[in-house]
Amino acid sequence: MADSPDTTELKRDYRPTVFLPKTDFPMKAGLPQKEPAILARWLEGDIYQQVRVNRADREKFILHDGPPYANGDMHIGHALNHILKDMVVRTQTLLGKDAPYVPGWDCHGLPIEWKVEEQYRKKKLNKDEVPVKEFRAECRAYAQHWVDTQRGQLKRLGIGGDWDNPYLTMDFQAEATIVSELMKFAESGQIYRGAKPVMWSPVEKTALAEAEIEYEDITSTQIDVAFEIVEAPNSPALQTALGQGPVFAVIWTTTPWTIPVNQGIAFNPDVEYELWRYPGGTILVAGDLHKSVDKRLHDAGWYPDSDTYDLAGNLKGSELAGASAKHPMHHLGGFFAKPRPFLPGDFVTTDQGTGLVHMAPDHGEDDFELCKANGIDPVFAVDAAGFYRPDWLWLGGQGSVINNKFNAPDGPICSDLREAGALLAASADFLHSYPHSWRSKAKVIYRCTPQWFVAIDRPLSQFSPETRAEQRWDNEGGADPIDEDTGATLRQLALNAIANTRFVPEKGGNRIGSMVEQRPDWVLSRQRAWGVPIALFVDRKTGQLLVDHEVNHRIVAAIREQGVDAWDAENAAAFLGNRNPDDYEMVTDILDVWFDSGSTHAFVLESGRWPEQRWPADLYLEGSDQHRGWFQSSLLESCGTRGRAPFNAVLTHGFTMDAKGLKMSKSLGNTVNPLDLMKEHGADILRLWALSVDFTEDHRIGKEILAGVADQYRKLRNTFRYLLGALADFREEEKVGIEAMPELELYMLHLTAELDKKLRQAVNDFDFNSYTRLLSDFANNDLSAFYFDIRKDVLYCEVNAETGFQTEKRRAYRTVLDELFQGLVRWLAPVLVFTTEEVWGTRYPDAESVHLQEWPEIPDVPADDGRWSALRELRTQVTEAIEPLRREKVIGSSLQAVVTLPELPASLEELAELFIVSSVKAGDSIRVDETDNNKCGRCWRYLPEVTEDGELCARCEDVLNA
Repeated sequence: MADSPDTTELKRDYRPTVFLPKTDFPMKAGLPQKEPAILARWLEGDIYQQVRVNRADREKFILHDGPPYANGDMHIGHALNHILKDMVVRTQTLLGKDAPYVPGWDCHGLPIEWKVEEQYRKKKLNKDEVPVKEFRAECRAYAQHWVDTQRGQLKRLGIGGDWDNPYLTMDFQAEATIVSELMKFAESGQIYRGAKPVMWSPVEKTALAEAEIEYEDITSTQIDVAFEIVEAPNSPALQTALGQGPVFAVIWTTTPWTIPVNQGIAFNPDVEYELWRYPGGTILVAGDLHKSVDKRLHDAGWYPDSDTYDLAGNLKGSELAGASAKHPMHHLGGFFAKPRPFLPGDFVTTDQGTGLVHMAPDHGEDDFELCKANGIDPVFAVDAAGFYRPDWLWLGGQGSVINNKFNAPDGPICSDLREAGALLAASADFLHSYPHSWRSKAKVIYRCTPQWFVAIDRPLSQFSPETRAEQRWDNEGGADPIDEDTGATLRQLALNAIANTRFVPEKGGNRIGSMVEQRPDWVLSRQRAWGVPIALFVDRKTGQLLVDHEVNHRIVAAIREQGVDAWDAENAAAFLGNRNPDDYEMVTDILDVWFDSGSTHAFVLESGRWPEQRWPADLYLEGSDQHRGWFQSSLLESCGTRGRAPFNAVLTHGFTMDAKGLKMSKSLGNTVNPLDLMKEHGADILRLWALSVDFTEDHRIGKEILAGVADQYRKLRNTFRYLLGALADFREEEKVGIEAMPELELYMLHLTAELDKKLRQAVNDFDFNSYTRLLSDFANNDLSAFYFDIRKDVLYCEVNAETGFQTEKRRAYRTVLDELFQGLVRWLAPVLVFTTEEVWGTRYPDAESVHLQEWPEIPDVPADDGRWSALRELRTQVTEAIEPLRREKVIGSSLQAVVTLPELPASLEELAELFIVSSVKAGDSIRVDETDNNKCGRCWRYLPEVTEDGELCARCEDVLNA
C-alpha cells in the first residue's frame, strides 16, 4: 500500500547482540620498537633467576656453551648458534627441567694478540719493547671490550642466560683451572717435548693447530731439480748408466724454498723407474711419469726440438736402496757436501711429479718420519719469521720463504740452482690448495721446532694418589679407564667415548671419529705472550718434566690469585720450595687456546662457581667445523683427565650461506648482518628464520627468504590475535567437559594432542625446524583455514552480547580455544620469545612471564582420524567447486551455495556447517548452485526458515529469546 510504513526502517539492528572479537593486540608487530622494552623488563626483573628459583630441585638438563671468540661484533653464524642454544634451553625448561645457561667467551690467543699488535704497528711501536705484563693487560682490556659488546648483542637476540656471571677463559679462576688440567696430563705421563714439523705461521711467528688453518687455492712455482747420482750399489742398470756419463735423479716440488734443507730422496720400492738418455745427461724418473716430465723439460728448453732421447734402461724401485746423490749446491761444502741417501717410502706415488720426492725433515711430516727412521735429524735452518738463519751456507739471512718472489723462477733459489746446472724446469703456474692462517690469511709452512705435545698413542700411566683423590670420575663403579695395566691410550679412550656419545646428526660421530683415528699428537705449545702458560719446570740436566704435586699446587694457587702473570721467574723459588731454581728451566711457551676451551667443562661444570651446573653436560652444540675444534679438544682433554667425554650428546649445525648458496665474505659483499636485521625486522623474525631452516646442513638467508619468514610470522601473529579476540572476557566457569563437546571440538583436541606428541619428539630429537613447521602448519591449516573458519559463525552468533547468554556449542568452542591458546603460546615461547611475552601480557596483564610457564597438559581425546581426513578432503573438493561461481560473481560467498553430493558421510546440517554453505543435498555428483533461501538478518546464513531477507533464523530467535 502507498501509505504503508517503510518496512526497512522497522527492521531491528542486531549488531549489538553479536559478539565481535576485540583485543588490544595489534596486527602490526613493530618488533624493532617493542622488543627492547620487553628485554629491559626481563633484565630489570632478572627473569633468568626467576626461572632458576621456579625450576629449583627439578631434573637438570645441562647445555655447556662453547665459547665464541671475544673479537668483533656478532655475525650471522653467532646469531644462529646462540638461537639454537637458546631453543634447547627454553624447550627443556618448558618441559619442566632445570636448564641453566652460562654463556662464555674464549679470551686468550693469537687473534686478540694480533689485533693489539696491529694497534702498535699503527703507532709505529714494537710490541717486543713493551713489558710483557703491560702487553697482556692491553690484550685483557681488548677482550673485555668485545665480551661486553657481544653480550649486549646476544641479549638483544632474546637469549636467556646468566649474563651477569658469564665464564671467561681469562678469569683468574679459569686460568688456574686450565693450568691444573695441564698438570694432570703431566702427572699421567702424557706430555713430552719433541721436535716435529708443525703448522707454523711465519707472519704470526707461532705454531698453529689444524683448527686454525683454512685452505685456499694459490698458484705456486713448480720446479724440476736434478740431483746427480754418485753411487747405486744394488742397481745394475744404474751402474751401467753411470759408467756412460752423469745420471740425475729428478725431483719435482712446489716449495722451492725447501731445497736448501734437503737431506735425502724418497722412492717407492714397488714403482717401476726408467732411465732416459738426453743430450744434457741421463735422468731417472718413474716410468709412468716420464711423458709429463719430458713435457716440462721440453717446455723449459732443457733440450732443443731437434735433439732426441732414448730409453737407457729400467729398474725396480727396490734397486735404489743404498744409492746416494749429490745435493745441487754440494760445492758450498759443509751441510751440502754430504751425499743424500735414497730412502724407501710408501707415501711416494706416481700421481704427479717424478716418482722421486726430495726429503726435508724440517718441513714435512712424511719427510720427518722417514728421515728420523734412518737417523737423519732436522737442522732448524728456517727461523720463526720464515728466514734462513744468518749462518746458513746457502741463502743465509734471506727469505721470507712464503714470499712468491723468493720462490719465483727468477728468484734467488731458482737462479742459484740454474747457475749450478741443476734446474731442469721452472714455471709459476701450478694451481693447488694451500694452508693459510685463518687469522692473518697468510700462508703457513711446516716447520720443525721444539714443541710440547700430548701423546695420543702412549699408554697412560696412573695419576698420582693426590690427583686421583681430587679428581671426579664417573665410571659407575667400574674399572678405572685410565689405568697402567689396561694399556689404554688417549686415542683409544677418545674413540670409545665417541662410540658412547649421541651425535645429531649421526654423521657427526663418523666425522669426528675419523679425525681422531688419523690425528697426530696434540701440539700444546705456542710462542706468544697472551695466553695460559705451560707452567711446568724442566730439569736442566735430565730434560725431564718436574712432576711434584706440591709444586703444582703452589703454581695453581698463585695463578688463581694473580692470573697468568704469576708465572714469572721472580716466583720460581717460591714455587720450587726447597729445590734450587738454577737446576730448573721454566717453560715460557703458552698453551694452545684449544686446550683453554677444551678445559671449560672443568671450570664451568665442576668448579662450584655455578652451583646449578653439573658434570658431564647433556649437550654440546656448535658448528660442524668444531669436530676438529672445540668438540675434539674437549673430548681429548676430558678423556685424558677423566677417561670419558664431558658430554653425553653433540648437536652440530651447518653454515649460513647467502641466498644463492655462496659462502659469505666481505670481498663478495654478500654478508648478512644480524644487527641490521634486528633493526629492520626484529629479533623474533631472525629467530623464526634460524629455527625454520634445516640447520644441520648448510642453509641460506637473503631478502626473499626473510620476506617468506616475515609472512610466516604474520600468520602466527594473526592466529594469536584471533585467539585473543575470540577469548575476550572468557571465564573459567564457561568451560565445558569433554563429554559435552561436539565431535568437531573432540577432533580438534585430538589433533592438538597429536601435535603435542610430535612436538615432544621434535624436542627430544633437537629437530627444531620440524618443531617450528609443525606449529606453523597447525596454525595455518588446522586452525585458520579449517577450525576457526567453520566455527566463526558459532563464535559470533551463538551468544547474546547484550545479555551474556551463549549456547553450549559456543562454550565448547571457547573451551577448546583456551586449550589452543595455552598450548600455542607456550610451544611458541622458545621460538618467538618477545611476541609470546606480548601475547601473554595482553591476555594476562598482571601475570608472571610466559617464560615461567611449563609445557601444557593436553587431554588425549580419541577421534576417528580416517573419517575426519575424508571429510576434510571432501571439504577441499567442495571449496574448489564453489570458487568458480565466486569468481564469476554468481554468488558472493559460500553461504549462498547449495552443494549436491553423491554420498553423504554426515548429516546434512553437519555438512552444511563444515562447508560453510546454505545447504547440502544428495545427487549424482558434486555440484554447486545458488540458493533460493533468504538471508538471516543477524547471522547472514541463507536458510529455508527465513521467510524474507532480514528476518531471523530459528537459531538466532532462540539465542535472543533465551
